[in-house]
Amino acid sequence: MTTDKVYCMSSWLMYRTIIDQSRLFAPGVNYFHIYPPANRTPVRDSHELEAALRKEMAAATTGGRTALALSGGIDSAILAKMMPPGSMTYTFKCIVDGMEVVDESPQAALYAKECGLRHQVVEVYWDDMEQMSTLLMRHKGQPCHSIEVQIYKAGLKAKADGYTDIVYGESADIVYGGMSGLLSTDRTLGDIIDRYSYVLPYKVLKEWQLITGPYEEHTTHGYTDVHAFLNKTMYEEAINSYEDACATAGITLHMPYSKTYLDAPLDYPRIRRGENKYLIREIFERLYPGWPMPVKTPMPRPLSEWMKGWQGPTRPEFWPHCTDPMTGDQKWYVYALERFLNIIENS
Repeated sequence: MTTDKVYCMSSWLMYRTIIDQSRLFAPGVNYFHIYPPANRTPVRDSHELEAALRKEMAAATTGGRTALALSGGIDSAILAKMMPPGSMTYTFKCIVDGMEVVDESPQAALYAKECGLRHQVVEVYWDDMEQMSTLLMRHKGQPCHSIEVQIYKAGLKAKADGYTDIVYGESADIVYGGMSGLLSTDRTLGDIIDRYSYVLPYKVLKEWQLITGPYEEHTTHGYTDVHAFLNKTMYEEAINSYEDACATAGITLHMPYSKTYLDAPLDYPRIRRGENKYLIREIFERLYPGWPMPVKTPMPRPLSEWMKGWQGPTRPEFWPHCTDPMTGDQKWYVYALERFLNIIENS
């Protein structure tokens, strides 16, 4: 293990994770890291995927103390059909004073009612983001993804209600072609670096590294296999964000989609015609006949509103005013990195 703060800062900003985990932010600051599940079930069509999900859900709910994180989208709606009747579901609702933001709870409540499940809303505030992220970063040994606060708070709520396990629909987008913006066209290496990297480190840090290995690994003749890249780098990062939040809350995590993989070529023309996650769409149409296909939205986090008053980082590692042109999500990555550097410096 070696200390390489510049590498770690750059890697976090680009990928939301430290690609080379032998490099540390500081001596003794070790990572919480879960490796992807082995022996994933191969899937070639929607019927095989549905069978695999039913098997995973049966195992996850055997003890009778399992809850489901239920959004307004199709991934968790499918899992809701596989929960035992009367099970508890939780939906996140972010609160911004004086402002209407994305609220998935009404749609989630419809799914819960259809499936004979109970439903509660977990409200998330900016104060939660500030307070809970510190604990999550200490546990993870690196900055945390903004979704971790919601997952952690839901885990605490589920535990308080007597549940030991919680199910999420995570990895469906990554594995089954849900990242339609990234998959919308063939990507050169330079294009995917610019399009995917959350924050390019040279725009933020005075000392930086451009870490391109994860892209180059899946690049041939100048073009990057974006689906293969997502299924390695983003897949592992996402699993660790969910695992960190649930482990910190002390609740067991289940992600049935992550236990499967697509054992067939991804149908790019179908995705580019507007039918992303086509296998999952087929399952939804079978399980919810006649229901309209909901519009895909990411897990709601009103970071543009929450981060509006933040003036940017003040530590010497960062360029002044570097976050002025950024989106709320990008500001969070820089904010989280600065928060983490302060945490380890004051430990």
